[in-house]
Amino acid sequence: MSACPNIKRLKAFLLSPAMPVCCLLGGLLGAGGFTFREGEGLSYLGNASATCANCHIMREHYDGWQKASHHAWATCNDCHVPHAAAPKYLVKGENGFAHSKAFTLQDFHEPIRIRAKSSRIVQRNCLRCHGDLVDEMLARVRDAEEPFTCARCHDNVGHGPAR
Repeated sequence: MSACPNIKRLKAFLLSPAMPVCCLLGGLLGAGGFTFREGEGLSYLGNASATCANCHIMREHYDGWQKASHHAWATCNDCHVPHAAAPKYLVKGENGFAHSKAFTLQDFHEPIRIRAKSSRIVQRNCLRCHGDLVDEMLARVRDAEEPFTCARCHDNVGHGPAR
């Protein structure tokens, strides 16, 4: 006899507006979990440069980095993300979302280009490591209209010679 109220509650739940919401949420969580696992999502939380080559579009950049002068001293993250923990993972998340969207929708430039925000991060990291070497140069160019960027002259340091 006690099964009857449970069946009524189950029927009420299945016919309630909560059911489609639960199904949608379950589907999204399942698809997201599958994508995270298949895309080796946990690997992006670390600092291994080989992780950047998980995506075929980055293979050329990774191969170039292996032959470049900074290979022995810097990982991809040393140049391309901030070093403080919170901003580092925020940028990794932003980049991961942007890359996933671009590659899924196939709406990226060939060859791939660095975004303005990422370029500023790279510049800050150049100066973090090499600021003492360029102090005088920075003092002279701060009045110039065009901003000083290390990559203007040293564009092959991180990824090797242009192909």
